[in-house]
Amino acid sequence: MSSDIRHREEKEVQEQKMLKAVGLEEAYNRLVSWLPASLRQGEMKRFVKFATVGAVGMVVDLSILNLLHGLLGLHLLVANTISFSAAVISNFTWNRLWTFPEKRDQPMFKQLFQFAVVSVVGLLINNFILWKMYHVLAPHLAPPWDYNAAKIFAIGVVLFWNFGANRLWTFR
Repeated sequence: MSSDIRHREEKEVQEQKMLKAVGLEEAYNRLVSWLPASLRQGEMKRFVKFATVGAVGMVVDLSILNLLHGLLGLHLLVANTISFSAAVISNFTWNRLWTFPEKRDQPMFKQLFQFAVVSVVGLLINNFILWKMYHVLAPHLAPPWDYNAAKIFAIGVVLFWNFGANRLWTFR
């Protein structure tokens, strides 16, 4: 066996151990256990994995947003840009390792660049929706519910952009 193949196999074993350690595979299995078998295959399976990774990213995003805007008083869009960027780093890492593992043989920095381009467009969409929804919700909800509800809505919309663009371009 060549050293390249052995190195790749060792790397895959390490990545599987890391995924198991953080419980992502277990969380995914629990999430999809109620779905019919036909929805746990192919692109639907990949989309559910993408959404699971996105849920982790959402926790990162909302936690940092609430810290920066809610506690430290940073402007909403500045805090959102920082929190969104942290979630992008998390999402890229887990999508490359888990959602699209067969694409790891492609150059990582090329994929990271493509993922970042898709994410910048996603950030623009996210900021636009967040700002508009915040102004719709602010008169009706007290902080932090106003900007958190707007943020969750924006994340839901951007999820479909991110999956489609990354599936067709970054991880094709």
